[in-house]
Amino acid sequence: MVFIDTGAFIAKFIRSDRFHLRSIEMWEILEKKKEKIVTSNFVLDETFTLLARQSSYAFSAQIAHAVYSSEIIKIIRPSHDTELSALLLFEKFSDQKVSFTDCISFQLMKEYRIKTAFSFDKHFSLAGFSLV
Repeated sequence: MVFIDTGAFIAKFIRSDRFHLRSIEMWEILEKKKEKIVTSNFVLDETFTLLARQSSYAFSAQIAHAVYSSEIIKIIRPSHDTELSALLLFEKFSDQKVSFTDCISFQLMKEYRIKTAFSFDKHFSLAGFSLV
């Protein structure tokens, strides 16, 4: 099971992104392996907002519809307790300037026992997760 972070989505859809080619390759590998793909509603919120700003709102909405109707991507949502635990991580990693969305991701990954993230963000390694 692989947790998909915002950067992996952005790099897939924005050709000018410096990680675009690497992202496309990794998405293809995950598809061939039939890897279970998981993300969160927090990641998607961040992704669709950034896509809209970097391309267009219409394009972002099109991607959002595709993601929400996907049978491949499982979207998980934090509980109130998960958010409170993420807040503790937000405080813990404050010197590293880790986003609250990342802290939600870390806590969800812990709760769902997901050890690997598809991300270009070093903070996932800092939190003890493997990167693909």
